[in-house]
Amino acid sequence: MLIRKNAEIPLSEITPKRVYLRRREFLQAAGIAAAATLSGALGSEEESEAAQVRQKLPIGRRMVTTTDSPTPLDAVTTYNNFYEFGTNKDDPARNAGGFKPRPWSVAVEGECAKPGTYDLDDILKPHPLEERVYRMRCVEGWSMVIPWVGFPLHDLLRRFEPNGNAAFVEFTTVLRPQEMVGQRRRFPEVLRWPYREGLRMDEAMHPLTILAIGLYGETLLNQNGAPLRLVVPWKYGFKGIKSIVKIAFVRKQPVTTWMENWPEAYGFYSNVNPSVGHPNHGQARERRIGEFFARPTLMFNGYADQVASMYAGMDLRRLY
Repeated sequence: MLIRKNAEIPLSEITPKRVYLRRREFLQAAGIAAAATLSGALGSEEESEAAQVRQKLPIGRRMVTTTDSPTPLDAVTTYNNFYEFGTNKDDPARNAGGFKPRPWSVAVEGECAKPGTYDLDDILKPHPLEERVYRMRCVEGWSMVIPWVGFPLHDLLRRFEPNGNAAFVEFTTVLRPQEMVGQRRRFPEVLRWPYREGLRMDEAMHPLTILAIGLYGETLLNQNGAPLRLVVPWKYGFKGIKSIVKIAFVRKQPVTTWMENWPEAYGFYSNVNPSVGHPNHGQARERRIGEFFARPTLMFNGYADQVASMYAGMDLRRLY
């Protein structure tokens, strides 16, 4: 695996069986980036960004973890899983324009010395921003390469001084049905809002785990999880919870949203593992957005050298 770091380089997401996305979306995914390159726009970008403003972000360091080319920005911002804004891939870009990511605060709770409610600016202030080019893999079989902008999650968590009882970190998404059309109904039928995710403490503290506030050198758009989202590149995309409003240090493994909804398909760990199939399909191959042919799926999404030691001795077919 290639990792390059340079302090002087300048700025430059499952679905239950009953609602499983149709095969036509895989075909759409294969051609979406090529269409964006030819047209310079994709879908109704004017609608999706009407109420959004991108801002340049100051980046102090860049980390590149793959030789693959980044997925075009238009594809990254218009082909999304964010069920709070709808279940089709283009729904978030069409429906997220009215979401208000500012002002924003994050509640910190549980087994730590410094619980409280923190303004987003206070959270971001001490942390130099980095651009990290990560491979991202979705359970549905598609993948992207995204230049995220953010900072290591462990830098933030240490500020709250978690104690020895903190074995897991639980994250919660904002609940705003007036701005998030998907939250106005329980979809799919038994999915309970707000969205919840979690990591084991060592996973949360791993250097590859980041909180992202931007991509492609600019602030996140609403459909990508503005203003603050989790990125864990060796796990399937649904672990990357978006629009975070609460971080809790807990003793017991939390029950996450998709784990609660369909535990046979979505386990707590959700590590990319080509030998463990989804109930509806295998996971041995993936289709990179913009490519026609599928490619082999890599164990831990290609980050095994960095993360496999955390799972030594575990049965990763049972603890999926």
